Amino acid sequence: MPREKAWGDAIPVAELEKGWVTRVKVGGRLLAIYDTPSGLFASAALCNHGGADLCDGYFDGHVIECPLHQGAFDVRNGRAVGAPAVRAMLTYEVRVEGGMVQVLV
Repeated sequence: MPREKAWGDAIPVAELEKGWVTRVKVGGRLLAIYDTPSGLFASAALCNHGGADLCDGYFDGHVIECPLHQGAFDVRNGRAVGAPAVRAMLTYEVRVEGGMVQVLV
C-alpha cells in the first residue's frame, strides 16, 4: 500500500543558501532545495542520469547542472534541458510555514 504524502520540515528559511542549492533530508529522502529568483523549489538530490549529488553542481537562476556529466534540469518543473539528461528529475512541492521550509514527501 502506498504511503500517504505529508509535509515535512526541511530547513529554517534563514539557513538557506541564498540564490543557491541547499542539501536537506526530509522523510528519509535526500533532497535539494533551490533558492531561485521566482521562489523555492525542491528535487531529489541525486541526478537520475548518473547518480551524482546535484547540490554539488552548478546552479544558475532556474537551472541545475549535474557535476558528473553536465546534464541540466529546470528546477521549476524537473524538465531535462541539457544533454545527456533526457528524463525529468523528481520534484517536490515546497511551502514556507512559520519560517520553516517544508516539502511534500
